[in-house]
Amino acid sequence: MVGVIGVVLALGLGQVLLMEPETKEMTQPEAGSSQPDRWKAVHLLVSDPAQMELVHQAIKEVLKPLGVNTIVFEVNYRFAYRSHPELVMEPAMTEDQAKDLTKLCRSLSIRLIPQFNCLGHQSWAETTFPLLIQYPELDETPQIPKNNPGIYCRSWCPLHPDVNKIVFALLDELIDAFEADAFHIGMDEVFLIASDQCPRCRGKDPADLFAKAVNDLYDHLAVKRKKTVLMWGDRFLDDKEMGYGEWEASRNGTAPAVDKVPKDIIICDWHYGRRDSYPSVPFFISKGFRVLPAGWKDEEAALSFLRYSRQFPPDKVLGYMATTWVGADEIARALLKKGNFSETAREAAQALISCMRELKAAAD
Repeated sequence: MVGVIGVVLALGLGQVLLMEPETKEMTQPEAGSSQPDRWKAVHLLVSDPAQMELVHQAIKEVLKPLGVNTIVFEVNYRFAYRSHPELVMEPAMTEDQAKDLTKLCRSLSIRLIPQFNCLGHQSWAETTFPLLIQYPELDETPQIPKNNPGIYCRSWCPLHPDVNKIVFALLDELIDAFEADAFHIGMDEVFLIASDQCPRCRGKDPADLFAKAVNDLYDHLAVKRKKTVLMWGDRFLDDKEMGYGEWEASRNGTAPAVDKVPKDIIICDWHYGRRDSYPSVPFFISKGFRVLPAGWKDEEAALSFLRYSRQFPPDKVLGYMATTWVGADEIARALLKKGNFSETAREAAQALISCMRELKAAAD
């Protein structure tokens, strides 16, 4: 958002964040986009671009016949960005490949939504991703060595005056390449926030910082670009109230941000374990959000979450999203039952198939 840093400095971070959601405009998807009553969604991770034809085959031969009508395609830095080529991770998906995938999905009436992980997940294991390698001044925890000892994932600093203009350029390229009417901003599992190592964030309220990051992204994507915004919901959940644990809910003070962001954001509420009830679903509904529940590879747990969520009306709980968490080419092999794939891929494919079959049967 243009000038937001100056506003924050002038008014104070907490004041501006409390004011911002009241001024947001509710947005709708662009004309011609698909808005199914019940989303039958799959989350895929870009992996080896050389295997995209296999991914196309799985979409045509398995996902579409199962009734899948939405694909969230997580790209992150594995795209041939022209605005910031220094941030490209190889092997990278090209703009032509993105357009080919878009064309395929459109021909099958599947809504394709790109994703870029924002704020957190700026590293994995010993690998720090390009943004914080090329621009170390944007790091929330600059004193931690870049091989990431003792941490889960790095975060960028939400108060650095340069971070948004760099990130927004990447998001714009993905929107244009995928001709997207919606965008998933990630935002899950942010453990490093309000760090004492950051001269800008030190001593700040984690909820204010998290809400600022969300609101900045919303302003660019929803207000400026007129796109529907999706995000993971775990940092909005207080684990003391929800009892999900520190991964699926927050223990580091970000949960109050739920009251400081626009309510037309679609919350992708992920939970991977078997439970009798999932209190986060009615919680998000009570806060005014639409919810897209998301499960993973435990077939029994995924079906449990799906069945629990179906009691809510489709304007509140949009449907269900199966996550996979292996490369798109590997899950394609598991779905097509050809070539080599891991046990994780097999389980994720089976859970996906079972959930989509149940949703399809309910709709028929």
